[in-house]
Amino acid sequence: MQTAEDIQDALKDLLGGTIKEMMEAEMDDHLGYEKSERSDNDDYRNGYKRKRVNSSYGSMEIEVPQDRKSTFQPQVVKKRQKDISDIDQKIISMYAKGMTTRQISETIE
Repeated sequence: MQTAEDIQDALKDLLGGTIKEMMEAEMDDHLGYEKSERSDNDDYRNGYKRKRVNSSYGSMEIEVPQDRKSTFQPQVVKKRQKDISDIDQKIISMYAKGMTTRQISETIE
């Protein structure tokens, strides 16, 4: 039997993974190509930056994708935003209904 803490950790992991996928989809839209595609675009992916945020499930660390020119402005978790408790319940609810991360990202924007 799982404890409440185990369930909370599982929800935190699910939320963190979903947010990362949503930001990846935002980066794809920003750059105009997907991660595995080649492009003549002079801006490209440049790793990740770790960011600590507070959610309804507690404090968690997420990875925010970066671009070489630093022009990427994530919308799911905006720059300098530390509290995501207003969106985390919505994300979990939409995920439970079977929406894809791209659909969730478009809905939240």
